[in-house]
This record gives sequence, structure tokens and C-alpha cells, in this order.
Amino acid sequence: MSEDKPHQNLAVIGHVDHGKSTLVGRLLFETGNVPEHVIEQHREEAEEKGKGGFEFAYVMDNLAEERERGVTIDIAHQEFDTDEYYFTIVDCPGHRDFVKNMITGASQADNAVLVVAADDGVAPQTQEHVFLARTLGINELIIAVNKMDLVDYGEDRYNEVVEEVSDLLRQVQFDVDNAKFIPSSAFEGDNVEAASDNTPWYDGPTILEALNALEEPQPPTDAPLRLPIQDVYTISGIGTVPVGRVETGQIRPGDNVSFQPSDISGEVKTVEMHHEEVPEANPGDNVGFNVRGVGQDDIRRGDVCGPADDPPTVAETFTAQIVVMRHPSVITAGYTPVFHAHTAQVACTFESIDQKIDPASGEVEEENPDFIKSGDAAIVTVRPQKPLSIEPSSEIPELGSFAIRDMGQTIAAGRVLEVTEK
Repeated sequence: MSEDKPHQNLAVIGHVDHGKSTLVGRLLFETGNVPEHVIEQHREEAEEKGKGGFEFAYVMDNLAEERERGVTIDIAHQEFDTDEYYFTIVDCPGHRDFVKNMITGASQADNAVLVVAADDGVAPQTQEHVFLARTLGINELIIAVNKMDLVDYGEDRYNEVVEEVSDLLRQVQFDVDNAKFIPSSAFEGDNVEAASDNTPWYDGPTILEALNALEEPQPPTDAPLRLPIQDVYTISGIGTVPVGRVETGQIRPGDNVSFQPSDISGEVKTVEMHHEEVPEANPGDNVGFNVRGVGQDDIRRGDVCGPADDPPTVAETFTAQIVVMRHPSVITAGYTPVFHAHTAQVACTFESIDQKIDPASGEVEEENPDFIKSGDAAIVTVRPQKPLSIEPSSEIPELGSFAIRDMGQTIAAGRVLEVTEK
């Protein structure tokens, strides 16, 4: 895959039964990113069974079977390239908690494809994922109105779904002009790569054309180094090796770095990627690195590494804008769920609910409300129960968003507006 094309992280969102994995499979297939030998094998099988031309269905069945057998075709890291970009897909179909993954996953999405089945329309998960895309600042959506083959490629049904989704987008104040609707069938291949004869009434782009036309994400070059730690290893002969993904800035041997909130610093000796030493690592790179004088017990998962002279921020309290997706009752001051921010998981208390906001217009509906509930958006002040390194999303968006979990599910998502430092 050519590395010289710009890179995009693409979230494939929508209800689990609306065909997300089939669409991912189809995109990989049409862009030549399913290995040729796999296709050849399926082609032979299909012909033996008198089903020539069904290679795609076979590829998908096989991916599904391999996933069930636990052979990870990890769709969280499927990559494909188009004429303009190479894409990494941020999603794992059927993953228990896609919401948390999308926020704290190894990569935040730059853009998203929302999959809505034509026969089913907007489902609860559709709503939740649209809410989420909005909270995370995704500004362009490609909406695949999928499974058009199940509604006989009917234009009327397509228009109904477009209207239903447009209403949902308006509710969360998403600019509908930035949404491209495409009637498609991931299974049959209609309007994914090539324009389909089954939808003569549609003259817009195919899904791949729409992906090519996305705006290029701006790399966060001027932000200081921020590298959330995923794991800390001890490797004989080398010593302590923290591992994580560079979110912003660069890391190089010789850099003086600080780990927060552990408040430990030292000099970077080596930086490794794919088991070889490199002179520097950039945003998006997964690295292991060794720091002189830092022991295994000094730092931990959830720490953030940054320059010693511009260390990561540690919050005494912070204000955030949140969207409550689902909560069985109401949220009041004093509530203490677990916040998942980058690689950290820290219990945090809602000190105050400062404003209730209309999620559609962004305008303040109520000052200091007594409570908030599912569907509400709010500005809140939060106090972490143990030290947490987090940044305002206006300054370092990569470290400024979080998911809030309780009772085994994601109940809210948010972004940091302002941090009061320790």
C-alpha cells in the first residue's frame, strides 16, 4: 500500500444488522485489498458449486467464519486505498462497545460512513452513533442507504430513509449539506465502486467516489508531543519499554520527556517501530521506547508522555460538554462513573451540572439544572478521583474527548472545554 497518499481514519457506523461488515468487505474487495489468492480460492469453490460470479459472497462468508473461529481479521485495523487516500477503518463489527472504541480506540475517526438499511430505516444504534459522530467533531458524513436490493431499488423508499436520517441529523445540529446520501447494496455491489443500473434515478457519486472526495484531514503538526501509554514492558538487556501511539508531535532519541500524572521524567534513549530503531516517530505511529532512569513501577498505562518543558496537563477539575446517550435514571451532582480518556480509566465525580444545552441548536436551555437524563446535552464540571492527564479539545483534540461508562455500558460521550490544573 502506498504510503505517500494522505491517510484517513474512517469510522463505519450504524446499526449492527444494517450491513456494516458487508460494506467493509465490499470496499476491501473492490479496492483490491482482499488478497488475490483468497479470491482465487473462493472463485474455484464457487464454480465447483455452480455459483460462478459469487466470489464476493464467499469472501464475506469466509471472513465471517474466520471471525467466529477467532482468527482475527481485525476489522478494527482493515486498510484499503483509493485513488486519493489510504484509509484505516475504525470499527469492529459486533464489538460489545463500539462507542468506547471509537473514542478511546487507537485512532479517532476523521470521517464516517453511516450505514442505514433501506428496509429498516433509523434504528436506536443509528441515533446513538450519529450523536457520537457529532460529539467527536466529525463534520462530513457519507450515508450508505444499504440493502436497496431488499426494497427492489425503490426510489420512494430511498427518499423516505433520506428524510428520516436528515431529521436525525438536524436534531443533533449536523449540517445536512455536509451529508452525502447514496443508495447502495453492499452485498450486490450497487453504487459501491461502480454506478448501478438498478438505480437509474440516482446520479450522485458512488461510495468510493464520495470517499475520494472527502476533505483531507489536517495533521496536528504544531502540537507538542502527546503519547498516551498503553502498556509498560520490561525487556532484558534494554530495561523499561513503554508502548503507545503518538497522538501529536514527534518523539526522538535524546528528547527529555515527562510522564504525567506519574510525574516522572528522563531522556529517551531509543525509539522502536516494528522491532527496529527509528530516528523519530510521528502522529499515528505505534512505538516502544526506552527512557533512561525510568523503572517499570514508575509509570503505568494511562500516563501521557510529553516534552519535559511542555508536560501533559494534569487536571484538578475540568469542564466538559457531554451528551448523555443512555442512562436508566437521571444524572445529578455527586454521580461518579468511570471516564475513559485515551488509555486512562479514572472514576470522576460530577461536581456540578452547569448548563443544560439544546443538542440541536447548541443554545443554553437551563442554568444549573437539578439533573440531566438520556438525550440531554450539558456543560458539567468534573473532578477526577485520582490524577488524570487530559487536555482541552480546542488545543489537543486527540486528548480532549472521552467516554463515560457505568453498569457495563457507555452512557455518555464528551469533550473537554477547560482544565484547572493541579
